Amino acid sequence: MQASEDRVIERLRGLVRDIPDFPRPGIIFRDWMPLLGEIDALRDAVALLCEPFRGERIDQVLGIEARGFLLGIPVALELGAGFVPVRKAGKLPYDTFDVSYELEYGTDTLEMHVDAVLDSHRILLIDDLLATGGTAAATVELVRKAGGDVVACAFLIELDGLGARDRLGVERVHSLMQY
Repeated sequence: MQASEDRVIERLRGLVRDIPDFPRPGIIFRDWMPLLGEIDALRDAVALLCEPFRGERIDQVLGIEARGFLLGIPVALELGAGFVPVRKAGKLPYDTFDVSYELEYGTDTLEMHVDAVLDSHRILLIDDLLATGGTAAATVELVRKAGGDVVACAFLIELDGLGARDRLGVERVHSLMQY
């Protein structure tokens, strides 16, 4: 199974474009949008993101704005779980929990509806990319503020060497592609 999984991941990696100097000089942006246009690749990416969590109780999948929505909804459907959007401040119409976090150039705030996660909910956090881990760590804090239990975090792409996993405070972190 591992050999075929490795082949699938290499095929997915072939659909990720490297965009140099975006959003600023010295950064290589990993653009995975071409993967969305290939139904087999999209199906395989969702299946591989779900694989470690099959047969496990996941109540809600949280997707972080905005690319986490693109992966989180099909993962939620595949796992038979609900989906919860985590958004930037001011985007959700109902009462929210919020958490502010540091960026390298300032602060940002994430929000989630107060009734989206309950005390007993087991949560899988999904996003497209794990880099420094600030946004994902803030989302973990948001879930805990609501009383939920973050079972794991899963990412399509992980940038190695930035210490992000340590920032999350979650035992299980799953990523398909590492750079």
